Amino acid sequence: MTALMLGPLQELAHDPRICDVAVTCDGRVWVDRGEGMREYHPRMPLRSPQVVREYAVGLCAQLGRRLDDAQPIADAANEDGVRVHAVIAPLVPNGAAISIRFPDRELPSLTRLCQQGLFPAAWLPVLHGLVSRKATLLITGGTGAGKTTLLKALLGHASTSERIVTVEEVRELSMLPLPNHVSLTCREANVEGAGAVGLGELVKATLRMRPDRVILGECRGEEIADLLRAYNSGHHGGMTTLHADSVERVPSRLITLGLLAGLSPSALSMLAENAFDAVLHLERTGGIRRISQIGRLTSAGGRLVGEALATWQGNGPPAYSPLWTQFAARWQE
Repeated sequence: MTALMLGPLQELAHDPRICDVAVTCDGRVWVDRGEGMREYHPRMPLRSPQVVREYAVGLCAQLGRRLDDAQPIADAANEDGVRVHAVIAPLVPNGAAISIRFPDRELPSLTRLCQQGLFPAAWLPVLHGLVSRKATLLITGGTGAGKTTLLKALLGHASTSERIVTVEEVRELSMLPLPNHVSLTCREANVEGAGAVGLGELVKATLRMRPDRVILGECRGEEIADLLRAYNSGHHGGMTTLHADSVERVPSRLITLGLLAGLSPSALSMLAENAFDAVLHLERTGGIRRISQIGRLTSAGGRLVGEALATWQGNGPPAYSPLWTQFAARWQE
């Protein structure tokens, strides 16, 4: 696929430090180089809301997505993993709001992320072991916390002999240098409203592909039911990301998604407890990203509970619960 042409923002594509670019309706441009958003002044400014709208329509057209009055929201990515999200008026006051996310320029490794301060060195053997021993992992956090970056680094530690099938709404994992990798992406309905293929259908399809690991880029809806059934049917080593604000709040988030899929809270709790071996929770504070909690899902009186086993504030030694020693002994490499 031809590289995405960014026009007046093209020079940003060559800065390896930039992970996110945002354009507001009035044409102001903001970039994140890992330290939070800072305003950027392009050589060729986007001088009016109309120019911003035309720019957004052109970006989405390159990615094969409509962006017009009938389809005022677009979300797409190219095969290099550059992701564009755009919303046009009247959903925004005028012009368009554009978000561009750049993937890591090179495959992140757990060692490099540790050196960059994403987690303390004491956790490195545990994270390696969670992958090599094929733990099923739930990676949680807010937008931009580093969930996909951590997911890529964990997959980079998987054995080259494993067959890995990834499922995504928008392609972000397709460029992973894995020798036996199948990348599946959702398909939108055509103009007649037919032909859509959703995440749930793709998760079901993975089970017929002889996967060693089933990876869901992000779980955000009723596909949770198909994913939990897959992870409870003998498929170990899977990984997925989920928006949540702490390990303790993961159960309520999962239950909410389960209701969308017609699962009762009790049924969801039984499936989720046995589906995931560990929860890795990330936070972003002032542009600094870190794994703040490592935990697990258990049940108490038939109710799903998220339990933090280790916590880290970003400096100093981590704090551990009494159950950490047993957890680390089981999983660390």
